[in-house]
Amino acid sequence: MRRVAELLDVTPMALYKHVANRSQLVDEMLDRALAGIADPAQGLEWCEAVRTRILAARALLSSHGWARDAIESRPLATPRVLTHMDGLMSAMFAGGLSPDLVHHAMHALSTRMWGFTREVMPMPELPADPQARAQAMAEYATAYPAIIRMATAASHAGATCDEDAEFAFALDLLLDGIARLHEQGWSPAAAR
Repeated sequence: MRRVAELLDVTPMALYKHVANRSQLVDEMLDRALAGIADPAQGLEWCEAVRTRILAARALLSSHGWARDAIESRPLATPRVLTHMDGLMSAMFAGGLSPDLVHHAMHALSTRMWGFTREVMPMPELPADPQARAQAMAEYATAYPAIIRMATAASHAGATCDEDAEFAFALDLLLDGIARLHEQGWSPAAAR
């Protein structure tokens, strides 16, 4: 709160005329940012409407680096958080998905509904020294042959991943799977 007050060139106590505490300030900042998530165009199939809304959240939140931590740390959902989630669920219900499938779909989407995802564990740094690097790679190849195969043989081996493409790939897998389950008449009893 002190830092915010400094940026606004006011005393910290002046902030408390507008917000009760830091938590309320973060909630209000988050809701203001999330207000920019555009609704998808009318008439889209449910799957495309959900995809469009999620990609809009990703585009918007990419310019608010703090928002990811704010979303994950809020003790309660804010009104705009609920609005976004309600929009996703409304699109699924409009597509005829059952309440049970919508429930499971929202869990499967998890943080992806906000346009981000948790990445796999970071890999160990390879040494800069060429000999030490070669030795480390040889040890990794023996201990973790599948990881080394993927890292050296994939079409983009040695290049940085395209995070937007990776995100869209996983989102499409999830949505295609949810759509397939819906078409098959999925129910909780069928899942057992």
